[in-house]
Amino acid sequence: MRWRDGRRSDNIEDRRGSGMGGPVRIGGLGLIATVVIAWLMGANPSQIFGLVADNILGGGGSSNVNTAYQETGVEREQAEFVSVVMASTEDIWNPIFQEANAQYQEPKLVLFKDQTSSACGMSSSATGPFYCPGDRKVYIDLGFFNELRQMGASGEFARAYVIGHEVGHHVQNLLGITTQISRMQNQSSQRDSNALSVLLELQADCFAGVWANQAQRKFNILEQGDIEAGLQAAASIGDDRLQRMSGRAVNPDRFTHGSSEQRVQWFKTGLQYGDMNRCNTFASAR
Repeated sequence: MRWRDGRRSDNIEDRRGSGMGGPVRIGGLGLIATVVIAWLMGANPSQIFGLVADNILGGGGSSNVNTAYQETGVEREQAEFVSVVMASTEDIWNPIFQEANAQYQEPKLVLFKDQTSSACGMSSSATGPFYCPGDRKVYIDLGFFNELRQMGASGEFARAYVIGHEVGHHVQNLLGITTQISRMQNQSSQRDSNALSVLLELQADCFAGVWANQAQRKFNILEQGDIEAGLQAAASIGDDRLQRMSGRAVNPDRFTHGSSEQRVQWFKTGLQYGDMNRCNTFASAR
């Protein structure tokens, strides 16, 4: 993936080495380790994290770098990569919103180590990357990239897909989709609530594809093998695959993010068309 000459984002907040950190958000790709397994065993994400329902469904400012944290060379490069990808999402979603006569409010991305706090409560690195609607921030512990590789999704574009997905949740929040689905969930059974969560997650996958499509057109970011790496990342974190990995039988009623096939399908839809109007997973379900 071509990124080293890209613009760095001003919306990076570095909390590594700062203990608990400041406010944190949750939602989006909490797909690995303990929390993921809990989801797949049927626990309600809002109960796991102690958040209200809209946190399941997952502004701008200046960079805040924690100079006390002694990062490794690999971590420094990963942080640079995250900053460039974040800047790319800003450069893509701003004009998309402008074309719709709306204003895109850029989210901040928080780098943290081990644990941090947000408007959505406390979270640890086991949560994986997440978005919190309450403070409109994306949260990432860079250690997740190692876990992603262990899941079978390697390559820089696989990591970029993760960021694009979480920013997709921010887009949903700005459009009012998150709030609308949260209200529906509050009036739904657990099974129907899970189904709505799946549709929200698949739409965020599609929005990630829209970003990638437009970024390729504008910045020529993709190299050979990148698309395959992104699709492999989407497939690696499907609920059916994670249920099998946990030793459980596949139970679609307990899906909260979608099957591997669904996640790949909707990411590919965004990649192919680059049009957010193609990302109406809710109409597709009907």
